[in-house]
Amino acid sequence: VQLQASGGGLVQAGSSLRLSCATSGRSFSSYAAAWFRQAPGKGRETISCQKGKRDWTYYADHVKGRFIISRDNAKNSVYLQMNSLKPDDTGLYYCAAVPEGGYGCYGVVYDYWGRGTLVTVSS
Repeated sequence: VQLQASGGGLVQAGSSLRLSCATSGRSFSSYAAAWFRQAPGKGRETISCQKGKRDWTYYADHVKGRFIISRDNAKNSVYLQMNSLKPDDTGLYYCAAVPEGGYGCYGVVYDYWGRGTLVTVSS
């Protein structure tokens, strides 16, 4: 499975961005998908994830109410709508996927990763 993230850019605080992640795999509905972020000088963190049939979704506390993860299984794609962006949201955003194994989408090891897309939020 190959993943390609896009949609990053330089925006001002308070703006919105929509990240997209296109995958090459089939049966995308059987994969959990996630967005991770690596901020400058920090480790990678899970921003949001969702199981294949959208029956389980996770958001990091600091993005709840501002970010929305969605997916279009017919298009083998997952998205991250980011609203009310803050300078602290700056970082390299990665999408990732893993075949579901009867568990949630948070804290699992993701097998497939795309290259990151850079989001820079200026104050």
